[in-house]
Amino acid sequence: MLKIKDTETKIWEMKKKLREFIEERNWQEFHTPKDLAIAVSVEAAELLEHFRFRNGKKLDNYLKEEENRKEIAYEMADVLSFLLRMADEMKIDLAAALKDKMDKNSKRYPIGISSGDGWMEIKKQERRKKEA
Repeated sequence: MLKIKDTETKIWEMKKKLREFIEERNWQEFHTPKDLAIAVSVEAAELLEHFRFRNGKKLDNYLKEEENRKEIAYEMADVLSFLLRMADEMKIDLAAALKDKMDKNSKRYPIGISSGDGWMEIKKQERRKKEA
């Protein structure tokens, strides 16, 4: 099995590995953008299950358990794998999209004005503009 780490792996390599995995199993028909978007949502919901009804100390204790952390990591990997597959199928450069989105958010939420909960006021102002 291939050993990879965040510090050593490129996005295109993960896309390629996932594409090969799908092609070897002849699963392409199940990997349409619509089905992949649904899969991202379903897997994200499974990730949320680990946090549902847990707060404070109960959540802290849950997150300290290695088995729970392992299961959370698997759910995160499921979300990532379907997101990477969707980007691959749609020919979307995720690194470029992330950079563009961060640039957009930097303008939308400038340092100082949006620090702490200041972003909530920005959201309120945006809603008022839409309603007007």
